[in-house]
Amino acid sequence: MRVIIIGGVAGGMSAATRLRRLDEHAEIIVVEQGDYVSFANCGLPYYVGGVITERESLLLQTPESLRARFALDVRTGSEAVAIDRDAHTVTIRDVRTGTVVDEPYDHVVLATGAASRDVFEQMPGAPVVSTLRTIDDVDRITDALAGLSEPGRAVVVGGGFIGIEAVENLVRRGLAVTLVQHGPHPLSPLDVEMAALVVDELQAHGVDLRLRASVESLDAEGVHLDDGTAVAADIVIDARGVRPAASLAVAAGLATGPTGGIAVDGVQRTSDPRIFAVGDGVEKVDAVSAEPTLVTMAGLANRHGRTAADAIAAAAGLLDADPADALPALGTAIVGVFDLTVAMTGWSEKRLRDAGRAHRVIHAHPSDHAGYYPGAERLTMKLLVEPMTDLILGAQVIGRRGADKRIDVIATAMQAGLTASQLSRLELAYAPQFASAKDPVNMLGYIADNAATGLTHAIQWHELEAAVDDGATVLDVRSAGEHEAGAIPGSVNVSVDELRERLDELPEGELIVHCQVGQRGHTAVRLLRQHGRQARNLAGGYLTWQAGTRMLAADRSLEKESV
Repeated sequence: MRVIIIGGVAGGMSAATRLRRLDEHAEIIVVEQGDYVSFANCGLPYYVGGVITERESLLLQTPESLRARFALDVRTGSEAVAIDRDAHTVTIRDVRTGTVVDEPYDHVVLATGAASRDVFEQMPGAPVVSTLRTIDDVDRITDALAGLSEPGRAVVVGGGFIGIEAVENLVRRGLAVTLVQHGPHPLSPLDVEMAALVVDELQAHGVDLRLRASVESLDAEGVHLDDGTAVAADIVIDARGVRPAASLAVAAGLATGPTGGIAVDGVQRTSDPRIFAVGDGVEKVDAVSAEPTLVTMAGLANRHGRTAADAIAAAAGLLDADPADALPALGTAIVGVFDLTVAMTGWSEKRLRDAGRAHRVIHAHPSDHAGYYPGAERLTMKLLVEPMTDLILGAQVIGRRGADKRIDVIATAMQAGLTASQLSRLELAYAPQFASAKDPVNMLGYIADNAATGLTHAIQWHELEAAVDDGATVLDVRSAGEHEAGAIPGSVNVSVDELRERLDELPEGELIVHCQVGQRGHTAVRLLRQHGRQARNLAGGYLTWQAGTRMLAADRSLEKESV
């Protein structure tokens, strides 16, 4: 059996090494256009920042090590330029010599990944521009930084995962960094009130944020933005995102999907049964909508490479059965933002609202471990729930510690089909330095259960203004000191501990109750409703309202300036 794998790194190398473990006698050719076939692309920003000190540690395998251990024929510096599906050949060009050969195949695995978007318009004297996706990129960046006589100035364009990691590591190198983001906030998959924490963290570390801005051109003056301003720069990191690198598949007549990614079945087989495709250039099935989607995650690329290898081996009779179909993708992701950890899975509230999909929102601000144990830090958590089924649609967790554990628990629960209320019944590890007896995930479950059973009624921060316009009164049940330190305009302050004795002082009509994070508010709502009052709890309390309204006000200000 002769298998040609086009592309290395996560998907391609996973397919190659898995196939070798299943078939010692197969001829496996790996074609890689660059000089490096297996490297830690997720570690590249941290080498730029000096966290990873040895360049060699980024190189996971070399052609020589892959040949020695797995008997792979690895051809770096080689480009697959065409696939002849009738002749069952791949045309390969040596990028150094231009020599072209046609290699026959029994199966092909496409691991072509993703490609950068259009390049910036650059005039003479413009700063160095680089993406941050390959070893060549990181070499270009570190060479440019080494040539600076002083710490220098950097502009990062794009506030996604790679952009945020680039910002952090350039700041760590001592550069003055500007982040240019096309949308209203960095990390666009986050909802606005959650993104407020990211904005605060970036600004606390001196990052110059340019939101709702795009790059028009680059010249000796620096980076020119569409708002008419220019930002001086010695280096520009282009982190605007990627698109599926599907041109080879398209030229071969393989089917692509509505996202532009290569269409595959459950075992990564394309529209040609002899050709498989894995990695960032391939469509996945969305776990929430069951529709085609693009998810560019190394974990999925590794798993799908393995699946493709298993399917090839099964077709050759080396396995008893085809592998199980790939599971729908949740898009579970995590990124460090200086001292913050930002994690997410599934859909955001904005995405659900844009799709017109019914949802229930749950906010919580628990500590990462028991409050009486030293060093407890607040987590900011958001859970999205389908009202009719109580199934989890998505979650976002941000904190200085413990966000990684909680997002993984929730993602596992989603994949297992657990309801939001069932999170309250998960048996999770507890000791005071690691968690609370009611883990933050359990707390989300309790709130979800209260909402599902109608025990509590909530309102979201962005719905408050309309409720007040309709005649509702905002009731702050925090202490007088908390109220004086910062309050929702027009709110009435009656501490939850005094509420029973002061019920006759409350205004008529609906009461929107809030505390700092939501817990005392829930207690107050239960009390009020049992005394015949119409009351709803402000989800996430004052902290969530404050974050959301502050971000909204800042975005409206930017829109006015652009007009």
